[in-house]
Amino acid sequence: MSPRAITDVRAGVVGTGFVGLLHVEALRRLGVQVVGVVGSTPERARAKAAAHALPPVVESLEALLADPSVDAVHIATPNHLHYPQVRDVLAAGKHVVCEKPLALSAAESGELVQLARASGIVHATNFNIRFYPNCRQARALCAAGELGELWSVHGSYLQDWLLLPTDWNWRLDPAQGGELRAVADIGSHWLDLTSYVTGLRVEAVLAELRTFVPLRRRPRGEVETFAGADTDVERADERVTTEDAAFVLLRLENGACGSLTVSQVSAGRKNALSFEVDGSAGALAWSSERCEELWLGRRERPSELSLRDPARLEPEARRATSLPAGHTEGFADTFKELYRAVYRDVLAGGPSERPDYPTFEAGHEENLLGEAIAASARGERWVTVPRSEEA
Repeated sequence: MSPRAITDVRAGVVGTGFVGLLHVEALRRLGVQVVGVVGSTPERARAKAAAHALPPVVESLEALLADPSVDAVHIATPNHLHYPQVRDVLAAGKHVVCEKPLALSAAESGELVQLARASGIVHATNFNIRFYPNCRQARALCAAGELGELWSVHGSYLQDWLLLPTDWNWRLDPAQGGELRAVADIGSHWLDLTSYVTGLRVEAVLAELRTFVPLRRRPRGEVETFAGADTDVERADERVTTEDAAFVLLRLENGACGSLTVSQVSAGRKNALSFEVDGSAGALAWSSERCEELWLGRRERPSELSLRDPARLEPEARRATSLPAGHTEGFADTFKELYRAVYRDVLAGGPSERPDYPTFEAGHEENLLGEAIAASARGERWVTVPRSEEA
């Protein structure tokens, strides 16, 4: 029997919002057969499918899982649904990719890690930012000792889509989004990325969480993520308890230090993730707003601005780039390259010994970090981040 090709693989996507559409597009670009999508209701899913040329609508997750031809399922639903839906996917024996956060608590995400390990099923958390080629290049340079001993990592993730009191999204509701909002939504991306780049785990945190817009005007109906404020809809006052911004000091495992600012109320910043790593022999910096550039800082010779060029990238970075130099690769491409790595293991039938993508372990680590950040903010003190085996 000839080996399966990626065009033989069949996948379904649960969730038809902004991120769900990105999952579908990325899978199609790879050649994976997206055989169906599941929405919050069949009616809403059909409307979205008609507007965006999506695959056929499947009535429910249960119906999707009952299809023996489906190899993998992508979960791109509101946060509170991740844990039960991933459990169902694992029980059905399907490979699974889940959006972050993996679950609303570390207890839940830890259980999913154990279930996934026992199943032998390919499992991934959707930390796609790792797959910008220059982020992988930064990791290769750190690992090769180009920066010397790593001393600090610092940066921010800034957005403005929740700046106005009339801005609303399900993430503002703790019942759907969880206790943490900005930290869980975008701060987790920064923390996962910088840990990936430096190879250093966060051991302890000191955090302050702030809600700058405590009273919002909630629409009576559903609102799409990033849809903006429609002043013509009927609204009601709603108290908000989740954080608009977070300010976090970090202690890393080799004695290095760090700092992170996360905000969803920074005017003019649409999706601005940036970080800098400082070491004894040099520094590097990257920003998602200038994703084709990697800054390399030097003391004894001129600093460099390195543009993405497959011919000059380290092998692990070269594997995540498809276009020639000068042809910009961006946010949507990171989804494609993440799934390219995931589906290599899907084709192999199970996880490789050292997966080249963030597994459920990465999702669980961010839940542990998030709970430590929340505890630190409540107690106004440093909090040690438990290791997975201690949780």
